[in-house]
Amino acid sequence: METHTVSTDGAEIVYDIAEVTDGDGGHPPLVMIGQPMDASGFRALASYLPDRVVVTYDPRGLGRSTRSDGEVTNIPAVQAEDVHAIIATLGRGPVDLFASSGGAVTALALVAAHPDDVRVLVAHEPPLPGVLPDARNAERALEKVHETYDAHGFGPGMAAFIAMTSWRGEFTDDYFALPAPDPAMFGMPTDDDGSRGDPLLSERSVAVTGHRLDVDALTAAPTRIVIGVGEESEGVFTGRTSVAVAELLGSEAVVFPSHHGGFAAEDSGYPGKPEAFAQRLREVLDDQG
Repeated sequence: METHTVSTDGAEIVYDIAEVTDGDGGHPPLVMIGQPMDASGFRALASYLPDRVVVTYDPRGLGRSTRSDGEVTNIPAVQAEDVHAIIATLGRGPVDLFASSGGAVTALALVAAHPDDVRVLVAHEPPLPGVLPDARNAERALEKVHETYDAHGFGPGMAAFIAMTSWRGEFTDDYFALPAPDPAMFGMPTDDDGSRGDPLLSERSVAVTGHRLDVDALTAAPTRIVIGVGEESEGVFTGRTSVAVAELLGSEAVVFPSHHGGFAAEDSGYPGKPEAFAQRLREVLDDQG
C-alpha cells in the first residue's frame, strides 16, 4: 500500500492506494469513502478485493487529513471536491466508488457535480432524513441526539444515537415519549469529559444529514448509481432512507449482507461480514444488466 497526499482548497488530503495482487487488474480503480469514518474502516473489505486497485482516504479534518479552511463543519459539496481531486490525481479515468453512510452522501454530491468521475457508484445507506415521509420527525429525532450530546457528552449522546438509529418504522409520538437511554446499557461511558467535537454526534455533520439531492443531475449522469442497504437494516433509519433514495432515483435498493457497517472487520467493535460483503460488492460492480 502506498500513501499519498493531495492539496485541495483548504485541506491536505491523505489517501492510500493498494495495487492489484491477484488477477490482471482489468477493472477501474475502486475508491472507498466514508464519513465520519476514515480509511482504516475499509481495511477488512479491501483485503477481500485483491483483484482491484483500491483507494481509500481520510476526509478533511479526520484521521491523517488536515484542514486549514478555518471550518469544522463537514459539508458534502466540499468533501466531494476533495474526492474529485483524488480521482483527478489518479489519472486512471472514471473510477468505481463504494461509499458508506455520510460518505454515500458525499458520493452523491460528487456525481451530481462531476458526473464523468464515476463509472459505478454504490452508495450504501445514505443517512438523509429529508427523503422520508416522516422527514420532519426524523430530523427532530436527529436534533434530539445532538441536544443530548451537547448537554451531557459522549456517552449519553451515543446512547441516544443508537436508540434513534435502532428505532423501527416512522418516528412517532411513542419514540419521543421514550426516556433517555442509559449509556451503560450500551457499554458507553457515563462521565462527561467535556469534549463536544465528535464528528458524528455534534452539529459538525448536520450538513451531511441535511443535504438535499440534485435528483435531475443524478438521473442525467452517465454513472450507474446503486443504492445499497444492509439486510439487517430493514425498517430502521438508514434502511428506510436507502429505500427512499433509490425510489427517488427510479430504482430499487440492492441488499447487502449484515448491517449499516456490514463491511467492518469481524473482530471490530461493530463486526460485519466483510468477505460476504465484498462478494456482493463485486457482483454489483460487475453487473452489466
